[in-house]
Amino acid sequence: MATWFGSGLLPKVPGTWGSLASLPFAWFLHLNTSWEVLAGACLIIFLIGIWAANGYKKLLGGKDPGPIVIDEVAGMWLTLLPAIYLFPKTPDLFTYFVAFLLFRICDICKPWPASLADKKLSGGIGIMLDDIIAAIYSGLGLTCYLMYTGV
Repeated sequence: MATWFGSGLLPKVPGTWGSLASLPFAWFLHLNTSWEVLAGACLIIFLIGIWAANGYKKLLGGKDPGPIVIDEVAGMWLTLLPAIYLFPKTPDLFTYFVAFLLFRICDICKPWPASLADKKLSGGIGIMLDDIIAAIYSGLGLTCYLMYTGV
């Protein structure tokens, strides 16, 4: 689970691969269920992610090993959640693309307090929480984008 079906094991930019690999699952949940199911799935992935990241981190060593991308899954889904809640019929492939770009920017740049969580928290909670905080920023950005474009 930590590598999200092996996407974190792909060469170079594992976080980007993990983020991309999370999107078909979010799309499926979006089309076939409700925002509440996506929110619940995001919470479950977050909790499983803490456990899985702890285990995989012990195996690989390091603060936040690249192959661990379950944090990107939770972050991508949380980024999409406000858009799916506020504009349930709107999120299309382009919206998912914008969400992906915004999340990757926020995940890489780690605006405060994501940077603080990244530096101060260790283990699975630290690996997961900085991406959740980045997702709050990217989710707000996506919502503003959709409101601005009149979607």
